[in-house]
Amino acid sequence: MDELRSVMEVMFFGAVAVTKAVVPHLREQGSGAIVQISSMGGQLLMPGFGAYCAAKFALEGMSEALAAEVEPFGVRVLIVEPGAFGTEFGGARMHRSREIEAYRDLPTRAAVDTMDGTQPGDPANAAQAIVRVLDAEKPPLRLALGADAVEALRGKRAELRADLDAWEEVSRATAL
Repeated sequence: MDELRSVMEVMFFGAVAVTKAVVPHLREQGSGAIVQISSMGGQLLMPGFGAYCAAKFALEGMSEALAAEVEPFGVRVLIVEPGAFGTEFGGARMHRSREIEAYRDLPTRAAVDTMDGTQPGDPANAAQAIVRVLDAEKPPLRLALGADAVEALRGKRAELRADLDAWEEVSRATAL
């Protein structure tokens, strides 16, 4: 629980604290943008990364609500959902939680442990993409970055849609 709280403190509550500090100023000036750096893990789960994904899911939920709250004041929110970028994610500086023997062989953990230096995304290109989207007349709420993120998120959306369609009758049968 301490490790989960630590991850949430940094990845969720840290972002919330910064956001809380800046929102009154943006609201007062009637313009601006808040860019939340999430992850494709903010929309889909990777086995072995429950705490990371939970923090990103929480950040996305808070950010989506915030977007609706600040929009009348001329403030925009952009949730950035990158895939694998050359940022040392997976490298020696990455914090790793206690390893549980039963989950030691999860393929996602092994993939991340060996990915540093091979990520396809360029952080400089990501920054340019974010600026380009912020300059758009009607920017999206969410921006997937990287072909891996686009494909993974597209697949997740299709999976969600298939489940909704397959179980629609059961879902609708709950009415009074």
